[in-house]
Amino acid sequence: MRASKAKTSTAPMTEKEILSAPESDYMSVRQLDFFRRRLQEEKNQLLSNAQETTTHLQDNESTPDPSDRASVEEEHTLELRVRDRERKLLKKIEEAIARIDAGEYGYCEETGEPIGIARLLARPTATLSIEAQERREKLKKMHGG
Repeated sequence: MRASKAKTSTAPMTEKEILSAPESDYMSVRQLDFFRRRLQEEKNQLLSNAQETTTHLQDNESTPDPSDRASVEEEHTLELRVRDRERKLLKKIEEAIARIDAGEYGYCEETGEPIGIARLLARPTATLSIEAQERREKLKKMHGG
């Protein structure tokens, strides 16, 4: 009896279910809930990583050996660079969650067309359809960007 309860419409969707859902379900309440959960999990992981970095940088003792110190500083620089990328991703995640709240998630900001489930599964923060993204990248190349 428990197994049947897990399949009710209030249970979170799985990736398999979201991929096999009919087009008419695109950005249904359950699909939006799926992406909100996925985005929130990624956000929580990024915040955890940032906290670990802060702790790691605070815990590191200064080493008297110049070559050891240089290695430690290089390691810190790389770690901070990764965290900077993650900070930018965190902003995109927060914007994606805001689009879910506004009822705009899953639709191309240029054309208004659906972005597509497969693309959103691969990149939940996507704001453009593949076609619009390719157009934007071609224009960028043409103008030396």
